[in-house]
Amino acid sequence: MKPIFFTSGDLLADRRAEYAEMLFESGDLKAAADLMGEALTRASDWVAGHFRHGEMLAEAGEVAAALDAWRNVLRLDEMDRLGAALKLELFGALDGLGAVPSAFVETLFDQYAETFDTALVDKLSYRVPELLNEALLRIGKHAFAHAIDLGCGTGLMGERLRAHVSFLEGIDISAEMLKRAEGKQIYDRLERADLSVLTTLPRGADLVTAADVFMYLGALDRLFAVAGASLAPGALFAFSVERHAGPEAMVLRPSRRYAHSEPHLRAVMADAGFEPVLLERAAIRMDRGEPIEGLVVVAKRTGMGAAAAKVAVPHHRKERPKVQ
Repeated sequence: MKPIFFTSGDLLADRRAEYAEMLFESGDLKAAADLMGEALTRASDWVAGHFRHGEMLAEAGEVAAALDAWRNVLRLDEMDRLGAALKLELFGALDGLGAVPSAFVETLFDQYAETFDTALVDKLSYRVPELLNEALLRIGKHAFAHAIDLGCGTGLMGERLRAHVSFLEGIDISAEMLKRAEGKQIYDRLERADLSVLTTLPRGADLVTAADVFMYLGALDRLFAVAGASLAPGALFAFSVERHAGPEAMVLRPSRRYAHSEPHLRAVMADAGFEPVLLERAAIRMDRGEPIEGLVVVAKRTGMGAAAAKVAVPHHRKERPKVQ
């Protein structure tokens, strides 16, 4: 993947961008946006510069110009590694996206991998792996033959599961995250894959986890249908979502993470053949000094739901390669 450059490659443009950041931090928002615009006249194909320009314009109240800046990002980078489409959706300029661009998730976590554990646990009081592990123990599940950790990241969930699982598999979109997980030597197998296009899960798995993953996925129907079609009755799916209390099935928050409603979540589970064994609210982490309320769920695969029945799952699944 072609890298995203956070400097323009033009010394004068970079200096103007740095000064724009100083003005922005001082509260002179319009001057900051104007100067960033000047920097871009020298580096018109600077993707990260256009994205930051949009943020500055939006903060300065120039929303129409901000939207144009983010459209420029999409024109220059169709993969949308900086998540400009999410900004457009937040400002009502793009409808029905319903998912976080995969390239954005990959870019975000590739960059975040080195400091991920410290930043998430120490600074944001991240608790989801602990909460999911406790939930499994509370329903009397102490041992599993084969667990799949979706969106495994650096292995924070895997660290909790290792003592209870005979064979532990991790899947993540970020190569840098997988390198960190590999270094911990807690997984029996790791695979790089995009959850948004995953077509099957191992039929022999008796536990699937997704700790703090679905807020970066958006629409959950497809993945749950794949899980329902792949797993045997009795298998468990333990996961978390950010909770919202409105009438919408899900909403995109300014953090560019999706939050899901409880009624929608129950409907998605039922349609995929899952019944909740445990579903409760909990503070899952801090964000800008405020606790984020989530739902911690353990669901059991009970039958073939209508959505799962429509999924064609291969009968023979290739061996997953171990990450080197």
